[in-house]
Amino acid sequence: MATTRGVFKLKSPLRSERQVTSVNNQSSLTTTTTTTNTSASAKSTSSNNTNGHPPPVRSKVPTSKRSITPVSRPNSNDFDNDGILHSIILIFLTTEPARVRVSVRVRPRNDEDLADADSYDCIELQPEVKRLKLRKNNWSSESYQFDEVFTESASQKRVYEVVAKPVVESVLNGFNGTVMAYGQTGTGKTHTVGRLGKEDPSECGIMVRAMKDILATSGSFNVEISYLQLYLESVQDLLLPEKNNIHIAEDSKTGEVSLPGAAVIKVRDLDHFLQLLQIGEANRHAANTKLNTESSRSHAILMVYLQKTYQGKAENEKSSLTKHNKNDVPARNGAPMLIKSKLLIVDLAGSERIDKSGSEGHMLEEAKFINLSLTSLGKCINALAENSPHIPTRDSKLTRLLRDSFGGSARTSLIITIGPSARNRAETASTIMFGQRAMKIVNMVKLKEEYDYESLCRKLENQVDHLTAELERQQKLREDDQKDMQKKLKDCRNSFAVVEKSMASRAEVLKNENSHLEAEINSLLGELKVQRDHNDLMHDEVAQLEMSLKQSKQNHLESSTYQKVLADTTQMYEKKIAKLIEELEDEHSRFENAEEQLNEMKKSLSDYRNSTEGQNEIDELRRKVQELCQLQEMTAKEVQNLKTENEELLSETETLYDELRTMKQRLSVEEKHRKYLEDEHSKLLKRGPESDGDFENIKSHLNGVIGEVPSGPGIPTNILKAHRPRETISGQRATVAKIFDEGKFIDIKAPLGIIISMLSSEDLEVQIHAVKVLANLAAEDKNQEPIVEEGGLEALLMLLGESKNATIHRVASGAIANLAMTEMNQVLIMSKGGAQLLANIASKTEDPQTLRMVAGALANLCGNQKLHVMLKEDGGIKALFRMVQSGNIDVIAQVARGMANFAKCESRETIHGHRKGRSLLLDDSALTWLIANSTSTSSSTRRHIELALCHLAQNDENAQDFVFTGAVKVLVRISCESSKEDIRNLARKILNLNPLFRTETKTM
Repeated sequence: MATTRGVFKLKSPLRSERQVTSVNNQSSLTTTTTTTNTSASAKSTSSNNTNGHPPPVRSKVPTSKRSITPVSRPNSNDFDNDGILHSIILIFLTTEPARVRVSVRVRPRNDEDLADADSYDCIELQPEVKRLKLRKNNWSSESYQFDEVFTESASQKRVYEVVAKPVVESVLNGFNGTVMAYGQTGTGKTHTVGRLGKEDPSECGIMVRAMKDILATSGSFNVEISYLQLYLESVQDLLLPEKNNIHIAEDSKTGEVSLPGAAVIKVRDLDHFLQLLQIGEANRHAANTKLNTESSRSHAILMVYLQKTYQGKAENEKSSLTKHNKNDVPARNGAPMLIKSKLLIVDLAGSERIDKSGSEGHMLEEAKFINLSLTSLGKCINALAENSPHIPTRDSKLTRLLRDSFGGSARTSLIITIGPSARNRAETASTIMFGQRAMKIVNMVKLKEEYDYESLCRKLENQVDHLTAELERQQKLREDDQKDMQKKLKDCRNSFAVVEKSMASRAEVLKNENSHLEAEINSLLGELKVQRDHNDLMHDEVAQLEMSLKQSKQNHLESSTYQKVLADTTQMYEKKIAKLIEELEDEHSRFENAEEQLNEMKKSLSDYRNSTEGQNEIDELRRKVQELCQLQEMTAKEVQNLKTENEELLSETETLYDELRTMKQRLSVEEKHRKYLEDEHSKLLKRGPESDGDFENIKSHLNGVIGEVPSGPGIPTNILKAHRPRETISGQRATVAKIFDEGKFIDIKAPLGIIISMLSSEDLEVQIHAVKVLANLAAEDKNQEPIVEEGGLEALLMLLGESKNATIHRVASGAIANLAMTEMNQVLIMSKGGAQLLANIASKTEDPQTLRMVAGALANLCGNQKLHVMLKEDGGIKALFRMVQSGNIDVIAQVARGMANFAKCESRETIHGHRKGRSLLLDDSALTWLIANSTSTSSSTRRHIELALCHLAQNDENAQDFVFTGAVKVLVRISCESSKEDIRNLARKILNLNPLFRTETKTM
């Protein structure tokens, strides 16, 4: 915030030389004061805090001083014609030393600490002597002294009165102040500083309490605030989120830091401030980590600007000016004085270790920037504590914003938050050492008083002169405008006469252009007729191509020897079809050119029709234009017919192209299958059988598989059965039995392709054994990708749709559930109609194990937001609710998990702005079911249902449904009775943020 400097006008018979001498004397005085303060800071020393004793106060700290400082030296413009110095700016400064006060607050043990049986407290508090002991082990500890030590039961009010209230009172007296919270993530910094306390006023944090005191005692103060966040090393405005990457400006003379691009809003009352604070908190970045369900991902800074004007009194200055020459200072009796002060309340993001927080992806980048800025802050604290000649404040934007808080002119109070658990002892020790080093820093707080005698008068005189000149300028402009209008009127009359003359010649030109356009239209009609004939020829060619394609298919089914000929013919047809499509596109472009020419003709005729003369020529042209319009309509109809025929040809061409693609795929599958079997045969021959029985079984199996004919829509079933000898089935059964009995599959001697091929066996026992093996393999993550690459997922879906065996249904559904853990496999399952198959199995069976497997697979598919619409259309959501009727606890738990996954994905997309509207679950009465089962005896089911309700409530479009169905009462109960603290906090947050929910809870 820039400093406002008052202007004082001195009128004296003395000449400029004497006045310059007086100003130089005042400058010397100020320089001496500043030098004294600087040297005192340089002489302060720090000692090692090895035994935990409080840091010593710096020696030789100067007492408070008051100085009168001219902002700028006089120049030639400051003297009038007689050489008298007529103005000078004076600022009265009061400085005094103030050490940074550091308090420590311990967070109560959370559920995670209580659940860990091996965890113990590494902190021992001694609040009566303001000391804290950090245990290394059971017999050794370190003791540290602080300005205040708060126990786990310390109230928010006591923390504010000890930590922040002295700083707030200092700010009200005209000094700058800073209150900052520092500590590990999840230790209660935001709770201490930024808690709104709407539900319980006793829980409100430092921000709300500080503004309450400021507004209660403000009097004539003008209170304004800015609310910012430092996110990814970018300063962003929380009150106006569109303002990103705000520039940090520094005054080269005073060194003050300001943010010109930040929004500064005047605060009317406490309710207005709470509304602004709630808006800022909603725009602040937060995420869910292993250490904190609502971890702040940015540093939040609340800037409060206070400004007060009062009439100065001479007696107030007697004591402060005894050390200076009173002849050098004008009397301040009755002079308007201005006091400005600034309060910073900083909620730093918590430091975290990646291995503990589990951050990854974008959250990992956020953690890097948070730790980097906190490291830069620590370096500055170390340099200030050690009296280093260089303070690296420019290494980070955070240290630049806090430049005045540590080693500057602000009164600073720091509260560090720690956790009691020994699992976080390293982070706790680092936080304590940060506070110990901060206690060594001594700031020189300053009180600035400014006044201005003559600037207001000059400003008013300048405004009067400006308004007088503006009035004269407006009168002169009005007279000039009147003259210009008269001149323009005369010019318009002359130009109108010239236009009337030119219209006659223009009519003749249009007549000639009309005859030329008629000739062009006749030529275009001829071209269109030729194009229509050409389209008929192309249609005949396409029909011939279709007939030849059908003939080629029949030839391929009769004998496999025609495969090469079919491939060449297919390539030739594709080239011809592509050529035909290009010709159709060229014809379409020529037709569009013809339409553009007709439109240009119409425009020319309309221009000609608007002319004032040549009415006879206009009538003649109108008649010709009507004839042209009729011709154009006929041409448009013909073109439309051509377009229709062209679309029919394109659809037929696409159908032929799809059939050709299908044939190619089938041929490639056959070729791959044949090569695979040949490779397996050669490997088996090289390896050699272990016994004669093994050799016979492998030989019979390979012969059976090689003898199979690939299935397809164009091959009759009786031909397939004719190519499968009975020896194939017996060979497969013997091979499967041999593999399972001797455990050869453990050594991967049986290739995955053979197991997958056995899924299509005619023997039910072989199919059951094969699907069990594939399900066991799918349970391990490393085997899932090879199974999908070898076509195992497609084979399982095909077997699930064709088989009627209950065992196969149960085992295949479980294998699909295991494979449905990755996004790629989920998309593949949905594209193959997997959701419909699972829904059909659920509707046909009553076996609880099968229903549990099907519900698990559908629940995994619900975790992909891109598949929600398709999943609903395929009946997957309805199938989940139908399975609830079984009454089995495990099935209901899987259904609840699916609802939670579905609602979580929708909530995430809605918060990011990628989705709008009500939830798809509400159409299937999901909300009623969730409410009815929210008190389930199963802890897993109840937890998933609570999460689903919370995520659904985050979408404002669902608020009316929650009110009508009574789900708001369930949310209130979850916020109080849920066994998980993160779910309780999430429910409270939703109830506080949604105005409709707040209104509903008040009526309960």
